[in-house]
Amino acid sequence: MSESRRPDADLVGKAVPQAERVLAWLAARDEVEEACRDPLGGLPSARDDRMARMADILQATAQGLGPRAAAVWAGVPEQLVQQWLDHDKDFALAVRAASKLAAAHGLEPGGTKTPAMIRVVILALRKGCSWTDAAEIAGIGSSKLRRMWRSSPVLVALVDAARRPRPRTPRTYVPPFYRPRRPGHAAPANGYRLVRREDP
Repeated sequence: MSESRRPDADLVGKAVPQAERVLAWLAARDEVEEACRDPLGGLPSARDDRMARMADILQATAQGLGPRAAAVWAGVPEQLVQQWLDHDKDFALAVRAASKLAAAHGLEPGGTKTPAMIRVVILALRKGCSWTDAAEIAGIGSSKLRRMWRSSPVLVALVDAARRPRPRTPRTYVPPFYRPRRPGHAAPANGYRLVRREDP
């Protein structure tokens, strides 16, 4: 994107704190879930984690997002969402109902631009998607998104924040097996969500 077409730098600068708060809020999701889970005694079951992600898919669908965008919203691979749809008829019915609800209120994939679409663009860019792919996933279209970007200092600040490499924590790398662990908290494992398997 040409820097000369960006909105005024002062306006973008004023939007930076808001953009940073939004990105911090989006990034804090797993931390919030961990804190809420702590009183229940440790890791969620695989079923509990799956149900939480399915609920996210339904929320995204009810806001007029398509399957790809809903997968980004929920933080799960698109193929996994398709497996759920293929093998869980109740989930598939719920997704269809959420889609009908969105359509009844004028929200359909590729239709009116909504904040939910912008959220998906930011999440997709944060995961490393290209501008074109992020726009396509959200159902906006690259040229429409570019026009919005040129006219919105807030969107510029959000895109800049999403593309900025996240700070590494801790600043000095310490292998997981040397890190002190808080009681009841498992060490992170390569970015995967840890779940407790149910007994057969």
